[in-house]
Amino acid sequence: MSGRPPSHAVQPNLQPLPRIRNIIAVGSGKGGVGKSTTAVNLALALAAEGARVGVLDADVYGPSVPTMLGLSGRPDSPDGKSIEPMRAHGVEAMSIGLLIEQDTPMIWRGPMATSALTQLLTETLWGGEEGLDYLLVDLPPGTGDIQLTLAQKIPVAGAVIVTTPQDVATLDARKALKMFEKVQVPVLGLIENMAVHVCSNCGHAEHIFGSGGGERMAAQYGVPLLGALPLEIGIREQGDAGIPVVAAQPASTAAEAYRQAAHRLVEELARRPRAATPISASLL
Repeated sequence: MSGRPPSHAVQPNLQPLPRIRNIIAVGSGKGGVGKSTTAVNLALALAAEGARVGVLDADVYGPSVPTMLGLSGRPDSPDGKSIEPMRAHGVEAMSIGLLIEQDTPMIWRGPMATSALTQLLTETLWGGEEGLDYLLVDLPPGTGDIQLTLAQKIPVAGAVIVTTPQDVATLDARKALKMFEKVQVPVLGLIENMAVHVCSNCGHAEHIFGSGGGERMAAQYGVPLLGALPLEIGIREQGDAGIPVVAAQPASTAAEAYRQAAHRLVEELARRPRAATPISASLL
């Protein structure tokens, strides 16, 4: 991942953006499965391997990326139109949460939310002169307006579905997977979060949310299982503290699980066709 990766094919009638080689959507069928935590730690794992990485928080109603990355303050605007992304732990980030007060609710109808997402993507100066290798888009849960805008207007190289093992989560994850298929966004794979908890006192491993749900779903739909992530208190604590576990405890079992999932993600993306039209030569 230390070399600059190529741009990969996106939806029909769209082309990769000049500053971003590959946009990866991180989605889920329901909330509470750890999608944002997964997206942020995957981004840090990719950056630790030498990739130029950004995270776009597409959940305009409940932005959590600023908290997880420990970001505060407002981003700069060099010309009053474009926005400089903020940086933390080696990745760039942009979120509506960086542009409003922390306790301000976004009481917006769908078109306003989707317009905000499009502006955050296109008006942010991602990657400087070299551009980004990967932009991970942390989607809100479900299959609503934001997801539809992403599918129709934003060139996406692939999607990752995050689920937990229990049936109620995989049922909703199936809907997210089928949605991406319908809008011709390739699903690069599934990530099963909170797969197993190992007691810190006795070492006993317990599948609190059941076992094998992600693996069964992957087999049923013919997509790879990119990884199974542990249920550990440190992941939650480090996310709340603004130093994700991949950065705070790089030698931990949890950090290694995220790194392995990131490697599998890059491997699956590399199997996809390359984009027909290369990005600007000035960014290569």
